Amino acid sequence: MSDRINVEVVFGTLEFQQLVSVSMPPGSTVAEALEASKIGTHFPDAGIANLPTGIWGRPVERTHALADGDRVEVYRELEIDPKESRRLRALGRVPDPYGSR
Repeated sequence: MSDRINVEVVFGTLEFQQLVSVSMPPGSTVAEALEASKIGTHFPDAGIANLPTGIWGRPVERTHALADGDRVEVYRELEIDPKESRRLRALGRVPDPYGSR
């Protein structure tokens, strides 16, 4: 068994995305990876300390123990429900954020 695990920590806004790779001792938690990555310094106004977290799209608590290769994700609140956004775009009330396809 290795004495380190490698994980990625990711967060993004519409304007900027950040991915930080960190090497941690086995048994480290999501909270410890967030601290080690210093990802919050890239987004001082995002309130990362209060946002939900997950690993590879699955919500987890910050006390969750990490495994080698995990991708820790910090989820920001949605500005609009995706289904509502599609409905409004279909009605022509909201511009398509991806452009016309």
